[in-house]
Amino acid sequence: MPGSIKDRVAIAGMGCTRFGERWDANAADFLVDAAYQAFEDAGIEPGDVEAAWVGTQNSGMTGMTLSEPLRLPYIPITRVENACATASDAFRNACYAVAAGIYDIVLAIGVDKFKDSGVSGLTDGSTPGPGHAMGSGGMPPRAFARLATTYFDRYGLSYEEGKHMICRVSWKSHVNGARNRNAHFQREVPLETMINAPMIAWPLGLFDCCGVSDGSAAAIITTPEVAKNLRKGKEPPVFVKALQISMSPRDGNYNPKFDYTHVETTVRAASAAYKEAAITDPREQISMAEVHDCFSITEAVTMEDLGFSPRGKVRDDIESGFFDLDGKLPIQTDGGLKCFGHPVGASGIRMIYEMYLQLQGRADKLLNPGMPSRQVKNPKLGLTHNLGGAPAGCAIFVGIVGLEGA
Repeated sequence: MPGSIKDRVAIAGMGCTRFGERWDANAADFLVDAAYQAFEDAGIEPGDVEAAWVGTQNSGMTGMTLSEPLRLPYIPITRVENACATASDAFRNACYAVAAGIYDIVLAIGVDKFKDSGVSGLTDGSTPGPGHAMGSGGMPPRAFARLATTYFDRYGLSYEEGKHMICRVSWKSHVNGARNRNAHFQREVPLETMINAPMIAWPLGLFDCCGVSDGSAAAIITTPEVAKNLRKGKEPPVFVKALQISMSPRDGNYNPKFDYTHVETTVRAASAAYKEAAITDPREQISMAEVHDCFSITEAVTMEDLGFSPRGKVRDDIESGFFDLDGKLPIQTDGGLKCFGHPVGASGIRMIYEMYLQLQGRADKLLNPGMPSRQVKNPKLGLTHNLGGAPAGCAIFVGIVGLEGA
């Protein structure tokens, strides 16, 4: 289609640090670690990078955040911030620069270091921009709890039914995260423990909320021709199929008709991404996905917004295991935000990294010893999704990557 990014750029290499409470390293250490993993994977040197985009919410201003630790002076480097879609937007901008023919080899990288920087959690869930009297939805747990209470009421779920559904989401992510040696949380947790955990913002309990982490992830983006040459004799490059980002009207806190059972901005971004990637039946055509499970209810609602489940029916798919690692459409194969972790400026590229490994058949590169395989069988297309802000007003990213010809 005119203006489409589909198959015009490819990923030649990627890297990702271990996420967690990383008292042993600072943001510069993370950037060097992730970038050099990506350089090695792509078979390039730092000097081959013609331009770079660095995404961070909390760990540096200007492009010098990246140029100094990587010793990349004088090349164009852009700092990107777009709430929880920060890394994905850095990746998107890097892809457009290659697709435009300006550069052949670029770096997209995201980083955040929260744990010993004076920040103990995220902000109030609002997004930067012009203020108005009813702009804030409160702290994130409160803002997203409104999705749960409204969804339960709309579709006739008792507290017990709804709570079991959202805890089943988190249980699945802990099963997947336990297999991943780079994940922040690497332990399975019994479902009953999750259901009975301390309440944070009713009905969201402790295990319905993701943690805030430290870490970095990086991607080398090139033309398809360069990627094929760089990866000759190795696993194939991964092609970008769609990149869409959409901004909410941010009217949810003062619009009495605002519907807290879905996020319209996700629906719009997904629709555009499917059109760009020529996807007509996402439930059948998408092989796997990493979505923004900042809270368990967010993942549940997103399954419907992305067209993976019919409206009001996601509970059936969650409880049946449809989204489990061995299900028809695996979600959060690396543990998601819930278990892999959430350094805000890095999460979007971390999601793409997981799709990249799975598509190349290399997911067990990160397998914890003694655990069953975490490799998805014969994946062709992977989707990533970010929600930055709160349901009432957010920045949404939906991207699709896949193998050549998919």
